Amino acid sequence: MGLGILGRKVGMTQVFDDTGALVPVTVIDTSECLISQVKTADKEGYTAVQVAVGTKKPQNVKKAAAGHFKKAGMAAKQWSREFRLPNTTDVTAFKSGQTLNVGMFQKGDKVDVVGTSKGRGTQGVVKRWGFHGADATHGVSDYFRHGGSNGANTFPGRVIKNKGMPGRMGDVKTTTLNLKVVDVKESDNLLLVRGTIPGHINSWVMVRHTNRRPTPAERTWVKA
Repeated sequence: MGLGILGRKVGMTQVFDDTGALVPVTVIDTSECLISQVKTADKEGYTAVQVAVGTKKPQNVKKAAAGHFKKAGMAAKQWSREFRLPNTTDVTAFKSGQTLNVGMFQKGDKVDVVGTSKGRGTQGVVKRWGFHGADATHGVSDYFRHGGSNGANTFPGRVIKNKGMPGRMGDVKTTTLNLKVVDVKESDNLLLVRGTIPGHINSWVMVRHTNRRPTPAERTWVKA
């Protein structure tokens, strides 16, 4: 996995690119994203950088998490994730409490954004899976948005697995791939990404360099 950072989805807006075209963008606030732990292959068995973001009231922090952040010398954070690195990566320059630098991204980069999709509650097959529904013709009554028959014959005599049926929709981990970075406002810790990303406003997201392209060289994780 390449470089990455955690942030808060602020919302959507629009900007003009160099050609004057109007571009819809999502604004991600990456303020106070800190390194909470550095894992090495010698100690943990793999190399990774654990980062955390957000604030949390001390009375709402579990003892195990409170001890973890206390050991890192920082206040308890609301959300944390790991970025796996090759075991050959030199992580000696990383220390707990360092602030990640949104400047690791530059205009034109391609990123993947990971978040939790909006919860839609229990939905039918038309909204959940895009079923066509029954024809609204003569003789059809109260069956317009039904899923139709979902069983089988004597063999196998059961409903096939993964059949589209009504149920809970959304509120799952979702990744939007290969989005373009439109602008990086390093002074405000803001990242502008073209298009939409998972989650509701103020939800936490993870932004990482896409694995479809090599990670740009000479980029730094932390601020100087």
